[in-house]
Amino acid sequence: MSASFLDSNVMLYLFDEREHHKFAVAEKLVNKALRTGNAVISFQVVQETLNVATKKLEVPLSAADASRFLETTLLPLWKVNPSRELYRRSLEIKYRYQFGLYDSLIVGAALEAGCGTLYTEDLQHGQNVGRLKIINPFLKDS
Repeated sequence: MSASFLDSNVMLYLFDEREHHKFAVAEKLVNKALRTGNAVISFQVVQETLNVATKKLEVPLSAADASRFLETTLLPLWKVNPSRELYRRSLEIKYRYQFGLYDSLIVGAALEAGCGTLYTEDLQHGQNVGRLKIINPFLKDS
């Protein structure tokens, strides 16, 4: 079974208990990823998550909580770093699929990591990009 890629929104719903369904889905995906090691994130997910979690949440994470989340959740899943090839592939994806650049970088990172599934709410549910299937895990019927 190929690995899954978790987008930033999955990580950020871990901090939003007001969205009960999304919180529960995110918690299940991240806990399974950490337990099995069968999911990855990229440098971009680390950056976006920490940026939002430390300054844009209703109650931003403290320095200690942000460091703890980095160490226990983000670093164990972080497998994809920036590279020339990632940027080349992402530009190809951007123009072929008409995605934004940052979404293209997420898709490119998922493909680079050999993932079969990308969990995100930012792209079209069910769409395939090469061998990668985009899944919105927060849809009530998914």
